[in-house]
Amino acid sequence: MPDLRFDGRVAIVTGAGGGLGRSHALELARRGAHILVNDLGGAVDGNGSSMSAAQRVVDEITALGGTAAPNHDTVATWEGGQAIVQAAVDAFGRVDVLVNNAGILRDKAFHKMDRVMIDAVIDVHLKGALYVTQPAFRVMREQGYGRILSTSSASGLFGNFGQANYGAAKAGLAGLTRVLALEGAGHGIMVNAIAPIASTRMTEDLLGDLAAKVSPESVSPLVAYLAHEQCSVNGHIYSVAGGRIARIFVGETRGVVLPENTAEAVRAHLRFIDQVDVDGCHQPSSLDNETSIIARALSEAS
Repeated sequence: MPDLRFDGRVAIVTGAGGGLGRSHALELARRGAHILVNDLGGAVDGNGSSMSAAQRVVDEITALGGTAAPNHDTVATWEGGQAIVQAAVDAFGRVDVLVNNAGILRDKAFHKMDRVMIDAVIDVHLKGALYVTQPAFRVMREQGYGRILSTSSASGLFGNFGQANYGAAKAGLAGLTRVLALEGAGHGIMVNAIAPIASTRMTEDLLGDLAAKVSPESVSPLVAYLAHEQCSVNGHIYSVAGGRIARIFVGETRGVVLPENTAEAVRAHLRFIDQVDVDGCHQPSSLDNETSIIARALSEAS
């Protein structure tokens, strides 16, 4: 079968100055896409800025024979989101792919988390995706084609201690993905999400021995497929790490119709209400549990 190419396509990758974003940008560029490399150039916590991060990746793409332009606008404001999309249109004439990847961390136990820590993370991850996606969605809707990919996280879908702000934002992206998948379906737009685990500057001290197996480059092939015109799925969320891919889905149990709709009846029937009878599926209880499932799968496959 022929390779999945992006010749003539234009992709925006936010937070593409390093880590996962850089890897995604390089993967799409190798396959022929024109790339708008967006990165504010800040620290892991979002402080500071530098134009060098985005430009370095542009230089890498150019050295590969590809085409790219840098962008340094923040995703965390309405104006920044508009400017990012307009920069891609100005540079390349259209927007075919948007990869919402930009992110920061401000971890703290919830009872110690201050307003600044909450606002900063929500602004970048959740509002940032909304601010960039809306103008891109409008462009895609007019041209009758588009692929949008957001970066959720096991922290939001399964939970992780000390990441109430991050987890709330990442869970919000899962909801955004489902809604936009419905709204875009009639206009040639497919919207999906990934929940990656990869060794980056945000996770370098957390993964231990697993870090060597979960490079950012191991995530980007899935991104390339979901960003391609041959992508056949819409509204899906995928766990991805080290070449292991699994679909994360929202479901519900068979449920119970209560004989009497009272709190006491709920108590009496809770075991049946909660009972899950799906075979072969994992139910991670936290990010740590999800990481263990991935590590076991990669170990068994090696």
